[in-house]
Amino acid sequence: MMFVFAIFALFIAMVLVLVRLYAGPTLYDRVLAVNSFGTHTVLFIGVIGFLTGRPDFLDIALLYALINFVGTIAILKYFRYRAIGDVHQRPTDREIGH
Repeated sequence: MMFVFAIFALFIAMVLVLVRLYAGPTLYDRVLAVNSFGTHTVLFIGVIGFLTGRPDFLDIALLYALINFVGTIAILKYFRYRAIGDVHQRPTDREIGH
């Protein structure tokens, strides 16, 4: 019964995070909402795995957590540098010696 309540609470939290994703005034609010939704999804998968007696769901949850983390870092890097790969900056006149 307690885990059913946990699933219900996680579902409500996920809905609230989706509301924040839609209403977030800045890009960083939206990225934080997506990251939080991913974290709630990891918890949801873990609780479902425990309720169904399938410990292999924990492996799926850990993989999803890694994808969520790397994806969040990639999105933030893209919006900061407008590139995903190596960022090559042009040297300034001061660095060249002019």
